[in-house]
Amino acid sequence: MYDLLIRLPLLGWVLFAVTLQFAVLVKSSSTDPVYATHIGMQLSTIVFMMLMAAAVITRTRPTGKASGLEPRISAVVGTFLVYGITAFPRRGLPLSLEAVSASLTMIGNVAAIIALSQLGRSFSIMAESRRLVTTGPYRFVRHPLYLAEEIAMVGVFLQFASPWTALLLAMQIAFQLRRMHNEELVLAAHFPDYTPYQRTTARLIPGVY
Repeated sequence: MYDLLIRLPLLGWVLFAVTLQFAVLVKSSSTDPVYATHIGMQLSTIVFMMLMAAAVITRTRPTGKASGLEPRISAVVGTFLVYGITAFPRRGLPLSLEAVSASLTMIGNVAAIIALSQLGRSFSIMAESRRLVTTGPYRFVRHPLYLAEEIAMVGVFLQFASPWTALLLAMQIAFQLRRMHNEELVLAAHFPDYTPYQRTTARLIPGVY
């Protein structure tokens, strides 16, 4: 029952987000100088959202969960806080920065699609264990999905850049780092192979972190 209750709000949010992206896609104008990049950005966002919904619907029951309230708060805030950026006024960007923004969002979305495809039915918002995934992009970093999402959100941030939105982005990154820590504790507790994998695989950037 708990797992079902967690799925429903997320599925509702995905449906809302996909509807908005379709509306933006329909309104896109071919006279836009970076039209192709914007279309790619919107389509990649839609595909990622739909894939996430499919993963949520079909995911297996967790074999372990983080205990306490903090991991759940960190998971929810880390996931949704950054979308508050879009509540701020949009900036008028030079064409070059507009292209950079759309490209970063598209690249991040495509990378997220690849990571989520590998994660499959093990995907979860909360810190839970289902199956240990160490293939695909997970061979190189322990949290490729989070890395991809942050690349996409930096692209979005450029559209709304201000001291307040920078603060929101920084807060979201802090919660995401805490979220990674919580997930790693659960995975290490339930999969004996995780600790050796953790020692030999970077968290986000090979050779750096």
